[in-house]
Amino acid sequence: MSAALTVWVKGIGLWAPGTPTWHAFREVATGDATPGDAERPVADVLPANERRRAPESVLLATAAAGQAVAMSGHSAATLPCVFASAHGDQVITDYMCATLATAPAELSPTKFHNSVHNAPAGYWTIATHCHAASSAVSGGEESFGAGLLEAASQAVADDRDVLLACYDIAGTGPIGGMTSTTGPFASALVLSPRADGAAIRLDITPEPGNSGREPSGDAWMDGVAASNPSAVAVPLFRALAAAHPAALRVPAARGLDLHIDLDTVP
Repeated sequence: MSAALTVWVKGIGLWAPGTPTWHAFREVATGDATPGDAERPVADVLPANERRRAPESVLLATAAAGQAVAMSGHSAATLPCVFASAHGDQVITDYMCATLATAPAELSPTKFHNSVHNAPAGYWTIATHCHAASSAVSGGEESFGAGLLEAASQAVADDRDVLLACYDIAGTGPIGGMTSTTGPFASALVLSPRADGAAIRLDITPEPGNSGREPSGDAWMDGVAASNPSAVAVPLFRALAAAHPAALRVPAARGLDLHIDLDTVP
């Protein structure tokens, strides 16, 4: 067994169809509310012109990230960030492949600009005037776990708080058929190497394994978790909502799991 990475949760953000904020998700997870109607992600951190031009992937990632940073009380300008996604913007990728195959001279420069995997990180750092380090992680179906391991490692190694945001949108066209991603989802955490009044501690231990998605018995939660590779985070966020000690496993690579012990801090 590897040594655990111990981090404290300072901020939480989430967007899922029917729960556009972490607070809405927490109320559904604890049985105090039911999911509402799907809404467009609210990415207040972006200037109005950028919000109008930004693709759904950027809106999702920055909406969740903005919630987490606001809860943490940090300035986004000084916070290192890790953005993770299994497939990036599948809609733009499908458009680019189709256009290059049929009319390459008509390719949109704006969509090309938004097609790169680190586009959400770029929008975020420009909008927040962030000069701290930023990373873009892609690990296929294990992207959330890979991003969590990266963010926790940076927090512990550099002894500073780190933002993690993980997102994916529904696929379309042939690519959507391959990825089987049927709905959007994004989550975010601000992780700290120090307690400093935080209520929840995560002990994260990389271990050999190949964990899969286990149904929780909640039809809505299981539906969200099955719709999107980034939504492999749902069990962890459900445990964060309950705020009770819990043990979970999250895939971080083929043959590698993260064993997560979640505990509340008195």
